[in-house]
Amino acid sequence: MGERLPDPELFRQGGFRVASRLFIEGDIRGDERQVARLRQFAQREDPAADVLVPLLRRCQPEFEQALRQGIDSVQSPPEELEAFFRDVEATPYWVDRDRLDRGARAITRAGLLGLFPLGDVSLMGGYLASRATKSLVGTGEIEYKAARRLVETATWWIHVTTPGALVPGGRGYESALRVRIVHAHVRAAMNRRKDWDYAAWDRPVNQVQTAGTLLLFSLVYVFGTQLLGLRYSARERADILHLWRYVGCLMGVDEELLPAGEDDAWRLLWLLATTEFIPDDDSKRLAAALMKAHAGIGDGRGALGKVLAHVSVAGHGAISRLLLGKTNADFLELPDDPIAQAAVVAAAGVNFAAETVRRVVPGATALQELIGAAGRRHYLRQVTKVFGLDPTYGRHMKAA
Repeated sequence: MGERLPDPELFRQGGFRVASRLFIEGDIRGDERQVARLRQFAQREDPAADVLVPLLRRCQPEFEQALRQGIDSVQSPPEELEAFFRDVEATPYWVDRDRLDRGARAITRAGLLGLFPLGDVSLMGGYLASRATKSLVGTGEIEYKAARRLVETATWWIHVTTPGALVPGGRGYESALRVRIVHAHVRAAMNRRKDWDYAAWDRPVNQVQTAGTLLLFSLVYVFGTQLLGLRYSARERADILHLWRYVGCLMGVDEELLPAGEDDAWRLLWLLATTEFIPDDDSKRLAAALMKAHAGIGDGRGALGKVLAHVSVAGHGAISRLLLGKTNADFLELPDDPIAQAAVVAAAGVNFAAETVRRVVPGATALQELIGAAGRRHYLRQVTKVFGLDPTYGRHMKAA
């Protein structure tokens, strides 16, 4: 090991500074050689999926059949399509279906409360990674249709974290592979642009960025819910990361970038914070669009709507500020409302007390899982009705 590097901004303030003292064992800082190794993956895309982009114009029915029934059900599939599905259907030796199920149940237990750290920490924190935002800004989808994309992201996240959904042909399995193909279409679109700056922005939707997204949805999500008062056992945290390791495998992330455990995940997040979480003006634009989407809850509701919009923006902004730290929150121009921040801290205390009771009362955990699952199903029904969501993500591929 060479000399360890200093902590990046993300780990100097806010919730992640707390994490470095309470949740992380040992020194997770990397050195220059580890940074250089990680940066190599910023030049790698997903060849197995990228080769399908032109092919799917004529082979979409075969893709759909393979997705739902397996590649063996397709007669004489194109070579590229067969190679893609043979790879994803070859389940890695380390995948443990019982662990996938336990991890999904632990996530489900949070119910709709889980959507807060998902949007306010995972998505908002992701906007700090300015190179990754270039593809988002390039499609125009995130900035101009922020509310829809927020809902679509939450819907996808629920699909892949539902117990039993990651079996071949299951809803989560299907959703993971569909988004992988969407990423391939976005890469193809960005690679066609004459103004794409490879030296400054790396390859579009590269391996580092995809691995970082998965960390935001796994490790950062768990950490965010912990700071909001939720409690997990060490086995539950490990099972959640195991679930997302398999999701990453389905989405084409290189094996070297798939954390095998919590220590690996924190070390990778530290390296990503050092090399990727460098915000710019596009980060501000996307943060503003997300806050505007939160304010949309008050649209068309008159005076009450104005109150709801203010409370929504203040609450979401408070969670982001407390976890991402003052410097990052100020750069993203997030609201700074001490009352809202105090309310979030108080709510976290109430959640922690309730969670402490849950852990000692027989049957309470199973009941909470049922309640959480019901809340998530209700959310899916409502947003599908309001937004008319397309489970095939065809609109995004056409837009790209």
